[in-house]
Amino acid sequence: MTKAIGFLEVQGYSVALAAMDQACKAADITIEGMDCNNPAQGDHAPIPVVVQVKFTGSVSDVKVALEVAKGEAKKHIPEEDILTHLIPSALKGLEKLLPLGKVKIR
Repeated sequence: MTKAIGFLEVQGYSVALAAMDQACKAADITIEGMDCNNPAQGDHAPIPVVVQVKFTGSVSDVKVALEVAKGEAKKHIPEEDILTHLIPSALKGLEKLLPLGKVKIR
């Protein structure tokens, strides 16, 4: 079975953690990697870090996780600062790229 891949991108590390905490409680997903970047506004941004979380699961679980994560993130930041994306059937081998990033998961 090919796993679906979900992406959540938000401003703020604590927002990402809160959103993914709820997503993991709502769906059977595995967090594969996290990455942090500076926002386009740089030092002028209200939150100085953009966090992307990459996770896998069945298509239905990833959809639920994305909905729940976005709902939680909207409690903390404006909706326009939240990006989500679903790849329902990823190309074989793509999963090797998911853990790559500045944040190392141990």
